[in-house]
Amino acid sequence: MVGMLGAGAAAGTANAATAKREAFGNLPDGTPIESVVLTGANGVSARIMTLGAALQSLKGPDKAGHIADVTLGYDDAASYVSHPNFWGQTIGRYANRIAGGRFTLDGKTYQLPLNDKTNSLHGGTVGFDKRVWQIVNVSDSGGIAKVALRMVSPAGDQGYPGTLTVTTTYALDDRGELTIDFDATTDAPTIVNLTNHALFNLAGEGAPGGVLTHRFMVAAKRYTPVNEALIPTGELRSVSGTPFDFTRARELDDVVRDGRDPQIVIGRGIDHNFVLDGGKTAEPKLAARLEDPRSGRVLEVLTTEPGIQVYTGNFLDGTLVGKDHHVYRMGDGIALEPQLFPDTPNRPAFGSARVDPGKTYHHRMIYRLSVEH
Repeated sequence: MVGMLGAGAAAGTANAATAKREAFGNLPDGTPIESVVLTGANGVSARIMTLGAALQSLKGPDKAGHIADVTLGYDDAASYVSHPNFWGQTIGRYANRIAGGRFTLDGKTYQLPLNDKTNSLHGGTVGFDKRVWQIVNVSDSGGIAKVALRMVSPAGDQGYPGTLTVTTTYALDDRGELTIDFDATTDAPTIVNLTNHALFNLAGEGAPGGVLTHRFMVAAKRYTPVNEALIPTGELRSVSGTPFDFTRARELDDVVRDGRDPQIVIGRGIDHNFVLDGGKTAEPKLAARLEDPRSGRVLEVLTTEPGIQVYTGNFLDGTLVGKDHHVYRMGDGIALEPQLFPDTPNRPAFGSARVDPGKTYHHRMIYRLSVEH
């Protein structure tokens, strides 16, 4: 096991997953940011950053053995503050949208910040993605490299009730499987919905053509259509005969331009929650599969949650300059965010986002990166 300042695997664990803790610059106000690089024996590596408990990079080989970073983002910590977006961060307290920024719990109505026009999005103006988390454990033993990060969100934070203690744990094995565990406890009833918001381009971030030539499959026969404010209408609609039918792998470019479907027009592409066939499960099940024929890279996403938000980078407009000075434009990345359905606190038919004292919220998701030759 590596200590808090460990710099790799212990002797005798050659070719096994390693964890290395290192500095990652400072925020504009001088706050130091750390990172932990998890590296597996097959060449896959992940850099986890304390700002936002974020997956700052995920690198892996293509079919020719060339390593590339497949996640969008920035090369330095300060840019995540000066030009914010959702690049691989832990999202909370409530991922996705809550209509009107309001919900009622035990007869009391709570008002959240309206940071998405008339809605609250991804936890509010200062969500978990903008907090500096504390590294509480770094280890690399048994072929698994791991880092755990923690933060405490006080009662009233962004309008949410209850003091919430959250831990995000990343674990990478030697097969290219990155497991992310989200755990949270509260001292008063509250709502919780945590996920990771990485945007992927399996050809390599910034690669020409973006993700629109990727082939995509999602294990969902239904999705939740939205109104003009991107809030679910409450309907669970069949994907059959629509651009949202990814029950078999399809090229993304075949559907994101299909203006015959009003839902594509509203989202400027796909920005919708899919109702996973397996529902909420105790163990992660396959939710989505993304493949890039050019590089041979394949990403599978597994989750215990009942839904997955698919977002095809529709609002990237060339104003953000990311890693290696790449200008990010529409379709340059795709987010695959396992979670509860959007606006669940206002839609009892969608289930419950409630967490009570004495109960632990838990979400396990997996990014499995591999290569097909």
